[in-house]
Amino acid sequence: MDKSAIGVWSKVAAAVARRPDLWSTAGRAVRSHAPERWWRTRPWLPIPDRRWMEFRMTTAYGTASPTAGSGSAAIQADEVIEWLEWLRSWHSDESA
Repeated sequence: MDKSAIGVWSKVAAAVARRPDLWSTAGRAVRSHAPERWWRTRPWLPIPDRRWMEFRMTTAYGTASPTAGSGSAAIQADEVIEWLEWLRSWHSDESA
């Protein structure tokens, strides 16, 4: 993972850290997207499969790079927060 991607994901992590109401939703999302036995390979983080991430970035932003765009990151922390809020409401609708 390059430095610009680390910066993007650091901003996302900081945004989620400021929202304790989304912590369990974020944890569920990480678990569901992490590859099996992720701890056995470098970088020993629950990072989704590269091919899946490239597909998601291309379909969402038109490029496989999470940091593409006009001088700013394609992935914005506020978009991730909005997605987590949607995911939380979707899960609550399922259990109702």
